[in-house]
Amino acid sequence: MEQKWQSVSSMLSTATGQSIDDLHFTAMTPVQAACIPQFLKNKDVAVEAVTGSGKTLAFVIPIMEILHRRETPLKKHQVGAIILTPTRELAIQIDEVVSHFLKRCPQLSSLLLIGGTSCAQDISKFTAHGGHILIATPGRLDDLFSRKQAGFNLATSVKALEVLVLDEADRLLDMGFEASINTILGHLPRCRRTGLFSATQTQEVDSLIRAGLRNPVRITVKEKTSATLAPQRTPSSLSNYFMIVDADEKFGQLVQLLKTKRGRKVLLFFSTCASVEYFSLCLQHILKQTPVLAIHSKMKSKRNKVFSKFRSMPSGVLVCTDVMARGVDIPDVDWVIQYDPPTSASDFVHRCGRTARMGSAGQALVMLLPAEDAFIRFIHINQKVPLTEMEKSCDAPCLLSKLQKLATKDRVIYEKGMRAFVSFIQSYIKHECNMIFRLKDLNFGDLAKGFGLLRIPKMPELKGKNLQSFTPADIDVNTIRFRDKTREKMRQQRLKEKESQRSQKQQKQQKRPVQTEAWSKQKEKKSKRQMRKEKKLKKVQKEAEVMMGKRGREEEEEDLEEDMRLIKKLKRGKISKDQFDRQFIGTGEQTEDVPE
Repeated sequence: MEQKWQSVSSMLSTATGQSIDDLHFTAMTPVQAACIPQFLKNKDVAVEAVTGSGKTLAFVIPIMEILHRRETPLKKHQVGAIILTPTRELAIQIDEVVSHFLKRCPQLSSLLLIGGTSCAQDISKFTAHGGHILIATPGRLDDLFSRKQAGFNLATSVKALEVLVLDEADRLLDMGFEASINTILGHLPRCRRTGLFSATQTQEVDSLIRAGLRNPVRITVKEKTSATLAPQRTPSSLSNYFMIVDADEKFGQLVQLLKTKRGRKVLLFFSTCASVEYFSLCLQHILKQTPVLAIHSKMKSKRNKVFSKFRSMPSGVLVCTDVMARGVDIPDVDWVIQYDPPTSASDFVHRCGRTARMGSAGQALVMLLPAEDAFIRFIHINQKVPLTEMEKSCDAPCLLSKLQKLATKDRVIYEKGMRAFVSFIQSYIKHECNMIFRLKDLNFGDLAKGFGLLRIPKMPELKGKNLQSFTPADIDVNTIRFRDKTREKMRQQRLKEKESQRSQKQQKQQKRPVQTEAWSKQKEKKSKRQMRKEKKLKKVQKEAEVMMGKRGREEEEEDLEEDMRLIKKLKRGKISKDQFDRQFIGTGEQTEDVPE
């Protein structure tokens, strides 16, 4: 049963209520209905809810209310709330929601702290305008805590902190932010409200809950399918499909599918940054009527521009890595296509969750090789997500020759293709589900065809593998030129330098015969001299061993004779028993003979 916003209106200020009305949300989602009242009662919360369930409002609204109710208003440089997110895209999105509520609360301000800009700029903004609500990525916030200068000391500013929120908490820990988070927690006051929000709860998140939350309220909101009433971790309005396709046909099937989805908004996931760069470039040449953008974690300043541009586009394809898998809310995404399967079951859920958000319909497809079909059952059991098979298209074109032709026309495409192939194999080796995704099951020849390679790069991983299904292109790859004239000019210059170094080396080798002959004779003399020395040394050592052996035997005989003399003296009474004992056991003491 839907719960209206009016049911919690008595707990909300007029400004917050008006901001909610501006969003035209008449009813709360289950996670909002369960979380907001608890958070407003000063409870710590640990929330697990499916993607697209409205988690952002579930913590933004309580933050606004808690800061609004403070008895003493926050000063300019006091921080009342911190929201940590794993990616800058998600941070930008949360900042937009916070900014919407701040329009009716001019006494409060927010500050976005993410990569892509310098720390000096962030410090300057905070010094000039303050920031009562900080929306940040852990790395940047950790860095700012370590910086202290005139007018800026973040460790002092957070002493007034009321609320800490960790959005996509499991992803924060997966991405290696644990050390940064622990450092940040060390700077924050213990008397605060803390909220952890995620679509999946992992053991690491449970550890963080025990360490950072005081008697938290655990809130779990899951979808149920109408047929089986079995809980699943993707929205019920999302249709999940899989396609079994050979490696050399995969790209053709993708292009055919994207052609049928022209006019729609599509997220296309690959496993590596190199694959994103290569295949986005190929799609831009092949799908000329469809806007194709690319985004991945290694992009710096361009990431924010690409993200904002795609959000505002009515249709198009965004080729991306898992940097876009968590929490990002892009309006009107119709399809999520996973060209490469995700590295974990939870990533599958998060990727699919970029569509079918807030109750709207959406479709998701994962493309699998024949040897990877066990992944279907794995997802069904592990994440309770049933997958329906999508048949391959009979009209899909064979694009091997077209990809190779693109590579011969521009060296950029040729080099990016080689890097994408190498990075894919290296990523495949490190796959978390290595019982399903096994390197030995790959057909490397067909895989190279699917990448449109002109030749297969030399890799240790390919040693002894069957590559017979791949035929290298009959072309000298060194003749492939960059379409960019400046880059080609630089390449030609480097080639000339290498050729010059090679010729100098050859000239040195040609001059070496005379030197080598004289050097070899000298070496031969030295070796003979050395051999004579070694023989002489061995002879001396042998003689020494013989002498030592003879001397040892003589010493033993002398010792025996001395012992016999001592015994005779004892019998004759020339020495006492104590004197005999001392000399016989070798104390070294000398004893005079006793006269008869």
